[in-house]
Amino acid sequence: MQLGTPQSFSRVLSSMCTEPHPAAREAAERFLATNPGDPGTYETVADLERTVVERLGEIVGLSDPAGYLASGGTEANIQALRLARNRADSTEPNVVVPASAHFSFTKAADVLGLELRVAPLDGYTVSLPAVRELVDEDTVAVVGVAGSTEYGRVDPIPALADAVADASGDPLFHVDAAWGGFVLPFTEHAWSFADAAVDTLTIDPHKMGQAVVPAGGLIARDESLLADLAVDTPYLESTSQITLTGTRSGAGVASAAAALDALWPAGYREQYERSQANAEWLAAELRARGDRVVSPTLPLVAADIGRDAIDAVRAEGWRLSRTEQGEARFVLQPHVTRETLTAFLDELDRVR
Repeated sequence: MQLGTPQSFSRVLSSMCTEPHPAAREAAERFLATNPGDPGTYETVADLERTVVERLGEIVGLSDPAGYLASGGTEANIQALRLARNRADSTEPNVVVPASAHFSFTKAADVLGLELRVAPLDGYTVSLPAVRELVDEDTVAVVGVAGSTEYGRVDPIPALADAVADASGDPLFHVDAAWGGFVLPFTEHAWSFADAAVDTLTIDPHKMGQAVVPAGGLIARDESLLADLAVDTPYLESTSQITLTGTRSGAGVASAAAALDALWPAGYREQYERSQANAEWLAAELRARGDRVVSPTLPLVAADIGRDAIDAVRAEGWRLSRTEQGEARFVLQPHVTRETLTAFLDELDRVR
């Protein structure tokens, strides 16, 4: 059987993931057959996971973080809502999310039996009056987005935290920073535990963090919050487990540790500055061609280059996706260089 060749990143413009850092790739291979889901047997990778959680806590402004490395943002978001549901006292639980929320929250609501209440946007971020109107005594969680997947926007996290604090039903406040978490520390945005009364937060090392897939992160303000996720594990040396999956490859954990060692903080700062500069350069180039562009606040550009043009460049091998409104969506990951963008624009000019 021929396995074929994996997708090259040379023409990938819309992926939320990127090429792993060389140190992350090497660490993943070394720990491929370990299982952090069985910490009594695989002690080394279990220790590594605790170290990664501590380092992620540093990134998200939390001095004593709790959490674990999940398969990605979807699992982390499901777990946050599962935690919220389990700790609440409601027979008709609901969760309030912005219209910009990732589709993983739709999955979470379906799996967990939650009513999903979607707050409209005010521009590209959530409407606070709408959130306040949707929250009631059966609301178990309110979600804010820090780096939306279509436009790279950051909801008003401190104001959302205030709305949660004013709610009658004591909902949990969860921030989805799966993609944005590795660039936001180098901006002026208020988004983290250091900025607001956040309870749980999703941050994915396998996105801008340059770890291998899968390596997502669920971080909680306090260890006691995670108790509502725990199940007994009678045949393991550990007595309980808070994760959604049981067996997990240590590759993601080890690669995240290696990437963090290599890049935090200076390497990630340089990466953000380069990616943001590329985003602003691309936006200016597309505007000069007469295209409508949504100004990038993080390294993500949405531009209305036309459906025919998107189809034409895709036919030439460029991996470019669309927003719900049909705009081309460029995610300025580390592998997307100025040279790559120049080649893309040349192709775009040719096919138009």
